[in-house]
Amino acid sequence: MSSPPITAVVPTHNRPEMMRRAVESILAQEYDAPIEVIVVFDACDPVLPEVDIPAGRTLQGVVNERVRGLAGARNTGITGASHELVAFLDDDDAWLPGKLTVQAEAFERHPAAVLVGTAMIVDDGERTHERRVGSTLVDHTMLLHDRLPGLHSSSFVVRRSALLGDLGLIDEALPRSYGEDYDLLLRATALGEVVVVDEPFVSVTWQGQSYFFGRWKDYADALEYLLAKHPDFADHRRAVGRIESQIAFARVSAGQREEGLRWARRSLVHSPTQVKAALAMLIAARVLTTEQVTRIVQRFGKGI
Repeated sequence: MSSPPITAVVPTHNRPEMMRRAVESILAQEYDAPIEVIVVFDACDPVLPEVDIPAGRTLQGVVNERVRGLAGARNTGITGASHELVAFLDDDDAWLPGKLTVQAEAFERHPAAVLVGTAMIVDDGERTHERRVGSTLVDHTMLLHDRLPGLHSSSFVVRRSALLGDLGLIDEALPRSYGEDYDLLLRATALGEVVVVDEPFVSVTWQGQSYFFGRWKDYADALEYLLAKHPDFADHRRAVGRIESQIAFARVSAGQREEGLRWARRSLVHSPTQVKAALAMLIAARVLTTEQVTRIVQRFGKGI
């Protein structure tokens, strides 16, 4: 069978050189079907990079006129896409060779798949770390218990008909759009199959330039939103304890000590082994700082 055409959506905000690299990594894909690249300019001037556009590839720029932020920008690209398969790529990340081919093959093997992702390589500016998912099929219960951080949104290819139908678009009500990828995965696994090509086909940049880096109050607000939106977390004590521990860490890191301690205590009641809840208590007691913790975990290619 011939490969299906794909639309790649690249939201961007005032990062022209990084965006150029992202676009070039899409255009460089050796893929035997058309690729449409839509760069969505979010609250910035719509200036496309000057790049060579191979045959069978198109590049266009549009302005996000929906809710400002990543969710609105992605939805602008999705609704404007010409093809059934829509791929996401953040402007500070890059695809590796062969990505679209292996994902198209995965969709062919799994016709019920709603979303296909891949593993990734994390680049922190000094070293790289390979992060795999550990599974080729992801179900809803797995995601309730573990965000599966190896499964990054820059690897996602999603059926547009699902996004415009039962799955729904990216949730623009999420505070600062934080966790929109996790929300999408939770909804996708409740609807159908999520398939993973568990080899790294995306390079993800972690050098402190993320729009979300250090926005602890926004993290906490978004996590509380997700916890309320997905009540099935409450059916699994360890799962709800995990989210509560993340909220606790974010609240104390934002300087909301008492609120963070309340979330930490709730987390440990539900799941006594939650490390982030214990770390939140140590930060609240000024034994540790948030910066010390994040510096250590980032050395291992991980995040809080």
